[in-house]
Amino acid sequence: MPADKSELPFAAECHALPWNAAFAWLAAGWRDFQRVPRIALSYGLIIFAVSWGVSLFAWWLGKFALLASLLSGFIFIAPLLAIGLHSVSKDLDNTRKPSFRRSFAHMVRDSGQIVVYALVLMVILFVWSRSGMMLYAFFPVEEGNRRVLLEFLAVGSLIGTGFAALVFASAAFSLPMIVDKESDMVTALISSVNAVLRNKPAMLVWSLCIVLLTAAGFATGYLGFIVIMPWLAFSAWHAYRQTIDAGPWDDLVVSAD
Repeated sequence: MPADKSELPFAAECHALPWNAAFAWLAAGWRDFQRVPRIALSYGLIIFAVSWGVSLFAWWLGKFALLASLLSGFIFIAPLLAIGLHSVSKDLDNTRKPSFRRSFAHMVRDSGQIVVYALVLMVILFVWSRSGMMLYAFFPVEEGNRRVLLEFLAVGSLIGTGFAALVFASAAFSLPMIVDKESDMVTALISSVNAVLRNKPAMLVWSLCIVLLTAAGFATGYLGFIVIMPWLAFSAWHAYRQTIDAGPWDDLVVSAD
């Protein structure tokens, strides 16, 4: 074990995953949900309230394009709300009774790293929204012009997929690693991207599961988020535990109790 941070590796190593690993993560996440339903549903209600608050704010401003941008950007904001839930899963793994106090203590302890991460996501969201405006300038959609419309949708979907993949790769394991090992954001991001790139089939299945469940949450007017988002957060913790080998950071962990 390294004696100080200067001896730590640049990024954590990762394990090879079977293509269907996501289903085991979802099953483990659901078991965590059943063990702490009160905490899970409380976080779910917070996410539900924030989702509606953002939508109503955009509606009040009368800017429906802003509403669309905010909703499409929810996939970026949601990982930030999972920090407290990752700490709950950590307590369950350590056979310790989870509590709101400890989960909030983790959020406070890691607030500096979360701010850095939030700023990165805000920049990505801003660039994504601006790229949509630029795309419309290059492909001005006119009524009856199907060719331009199809080109606009094809290129727009490709750009959106690229941004979503970038955020997914950076978020897949970074936040759980920060909660678990108190690593810095740069190390966590690099470790996460490396693990995603080395396990493409498994990560593709995992990302599809996230997309489908998130779509179900939107389809229910955010009501499904009350259950879906805590479930996904718990599952993401088990994904991290199976994938990332963060053993070199063990000696540097300081308890948030």
